[in-house]
Amino acid sequence: MRLPGDIDLKMALAVWWRNATVYRRTWLKNILPNFFEPLLYLVGMGLGLGFYVGEGISGQDYIAFIGPGLLASAAMNGAVFEVTYNLFIKLNFDRLYDAYLCTPAQIQDVAAGELMWAVTRASIYGAGFLIVLAAMGLVGYPILTSPFALLMPFGVMLIGACFGLIGMWFSTFIRTIDLYSYFYTLFITPLFLFSGIFFPVERFPFGAEIAWCTPLYHGVHLMRGLATGELTPEVGVSVVWLVALSLILMAIVPGRMRRLVYG
Repeated sequence: MRLPGDIDLKMALAVWWRNATVYRRTWLKNILPNFFEPLLYLVGMGLGLGFYVGEGISGQDYIAFIGPGLLASAAMNGAVFEVTYNLFIKLNFDRLYDAYLCTPAQIQDVAAGELMWAVTRASIYGAGFLIVLAAMGLVGYPILTSPFALLMPFGVMLIGACFGLIGMWFSTFIRTIDLYSYFYTLFITPLFLFSGIFFPVERFPFGAEIAWCTPLYHGVHLMRGLATGELTPEVGVSVVWLVALSLILMAIVPGRMRRLVYG
């Protein structure tokens, strides 16, 4: 079965299955750092700083305010690591792509399979963190009062797809693994700090306008809207923004991957 973009779904699923098979043997040591990092932020910032903030942001307890945003960041981190360091190792050290391309798989099939796996990794981390939020009662009451909170796993998948494509696009320009430090330090970390997870971005001059142009801001906005059931028009704009960027990158990434592999 071929999908738009001349992608063979069977080949893409084979790439996904290979990644899943490897992950079955390593999931415990891989999941713990990515799962506990947002959890530590949730407890440390939510309970520690939240003691002083109280209900000063949107009339919510501070821990309830940052919880959905940290869920969005967990989805981001789960996706981008898979298509940055892991992709580079597969391509340049394991020479896995040489093996892929000796089969009927084409580069667009491999790229689609890698993206599907990145979304899966984002979903795994997001689901684990969402269970923690529900157990702490941070999304329990919205789920009882609004069915939209049940859509949060789909929001995680959308965020994972968008950041998976961003990470793949960046990886097509990388020739040495050390350069990923720039991606994480100058892109991922600022997004984490200034996308509205911990405080409204309007606190900074032109903060809202700058943040609006970044993907994590829209991911945070989406997850917070679903968690509270307050689906304002701005939440719909965030969905459209994430989908539009994903579609643009889906048109660009396979060509970039082809140039990376074939030179």
